[in-house]
Amino acid sequence: MQTFINNLINMASSFGGKIVLAIVVAVVGLLLIRLVGKLIKKAFEKSQANETVKFIITKAVKILLYVILVVSVVSILGVPMTSVVAIIASCGLAVGLAFQGALANLAGGFMILVFKPFKIGDYVSAKGCEGVVKDISIFYTKLLTLDNKQILVPNGDLMNASVTNFTVEETRRVDIDFKITNDVDHNFVKSVLIKAASATNGVLSDPAPFARLTGVDDDTFIFTVRTWCKTEEYWDVYFDLIENCSSALAENGIDDPEERIAVRIVDKNTAEKN
Repeated sequence: MQTFINNLINMASSFGGKIVLAIVVAVVGLLLIRLVGKLIKKAFEKSQANETVKFIITKAVKILLYVILVVSVVSILGVPMTSVVAIIASCGLAVGLAFQGALANLAGGFMILVFKPFKIGDYVSAKGCEGVVKDISIFYTKLLTLDNKQILVPNGDLMNASVTNFTVEETRRVDIDFKITNDVDHNFVKSVLIKAASATNGVLSDPAPFARLTGVDDDTFIFTVRTWCKTEEYWDVYFDLIENCSSALAENGIDDPEERIAVRIVDKNTAEKN
């Protein structure tokens, strides 16, 4: 019994100082981490950065500081650093494998918020999805389709895909094809289409409206009309352009080949002989 007590005394004298120092370092470290968090928050108050970016950076700094604190405390207690590093590496690998999808989405969300390939309110298309960006969170981007459906697209997929942003530029081009019969003068059709396009509300005069023969299919000519408009007026101009050009073609006797019916007259006597 006396031997056991002596051993406890020896251990306390050997490790007591390390334990006390480790406790002091832990307490001071926790206070410093809390102080650093407040300083970061205060610094971000004057920043124009996105709230999600602020949250990610603050959490990442705190996690890093906690890891440094744990390593420092363990080192003071005399645990071999090679063992500590091996444990941390193993834990990091396990966590990375378990949450690789979530981590990819997290990294993708961070990149989107930093580089801003699109913002809330933009109309985008990516990964087979298309709609207005309603929200950009840490892991997902929320899209709202034109028929009012909500789509959640993983941020990791967005950062690895080609994203088309339809609203980032101030102007857009409207392209529409019209099929007509091949028995009309090209220049006459061109003048009719350009006149109708120029008279359409929202069509810009610079660049000037374009209308040319762009294709031939059997007995059909294909004329393409191209005009420019403000991005926010795209759909109004698109539908108005179809209506105005179609009406102008009809008023000038220019037919759609699909509206014609081919009638073949066969002589009765010839048919009976055959």
